[in-house]
Amino acid sequence: MSTATVTSKGQITIPSKVRGDMGLVAGDRVEFIRMQDGHYAVVPASHSIKSLKGIVPRPDRAVSLADMQAAMEAGATGE
Repeated sequence: MSTATVTSKGQITIPSKVRGDMGLVAGDRVEFIRMQDGHYAVVPASHSIKSLKGIVPRPDRAVSLADMQAAMEAGATGE
C-alpha cells in the first residue's frame, strides 16, 4: 500500500510506483471522482484536444470544394 501526506497547502506527492502504474508524468492532470460509497477515485484526466495535433497526416494534395461535395453526395447515396 502506498501513502502520501497532505501539506499545509493541501498538496500531496503521488508515490513513484503509483505514478508509474497510472502512466503519469510531470505536468499531467488527475481528476478526483466521488464514488457512490463516498470514497474518491483518482484517475488521469483526459488530455486536451490540443494534444491530438499532428496525429493525422496532412493529405498529399489539396481537395477542392467540388471534390468534397461529390464525396459527401456519394457517401449519402451509398455509392
